Amino acid sequence: MNTKRIVVTGGPSTGKTAVIEALEQKGYHCLEEVIRAMTLAKKAEESEVVFESNPIVSVTDPMAFNQMILNARVSQYESTLESTEKFVFFDRGIPDVLAYMDCFNQEYDESFTNACSLNRYDLIFLMPPWKEIHVVDNERFESYEESLRINECLERSYTDLGYNVQIVPKDTITNRVDFILDSVKNLT
Repeated sequence: MNTKRIVVTGGPSTGKTAVIEALEQKGYHCLEEVIRAMTLAKKAEESEVVFESNPIVSVTDPMAFNQMILNARVSQYESTLESTEKFVFFDRGIPDVLAYMDCFNQEYDESFTNACSLNRYDLIFLMPPWKEIHVVDNERFESYEESLRINECLERSYTDLGYNVQIVPKDTITNRVDFILDSVKNLT
């Protein structure tokens, strides 16, 4: 079977995880965001560090942290290579790593861009910033203004890699899921 790999991405507090959870409840195979567990582990490990913004600028070794995220996302992608599922949904994709690094002015080498070129997705959905649902909590440290910047970098990163990014309308979770499922019906 030719599994279709679909990314649902967006800045912090855009509703990605709620949409992924709703897709999962409908029986679709979904892969969760890898950075949540890594962020909690780093916060525990580096207890003296104050996380005031994205973890990639708060940890003591941002490049090592980014490499860890990249490796985890590539592993997630590779885990789907033998999949028999028609669709697999990812809560963020490999290019998100580049987008966040660009957003926070961090340099990366060609191993990061090569990972994006070698592991291609079939469809990209971008959840736009939504001020009314934006929150800062133990896993999301970015302000709404940072979320706007991240969104721009995400869209640019995927577009620069040749993807046609589909913007998911701000709506109820049910309507957002319906929008995504209506769009994936056209994948062959």
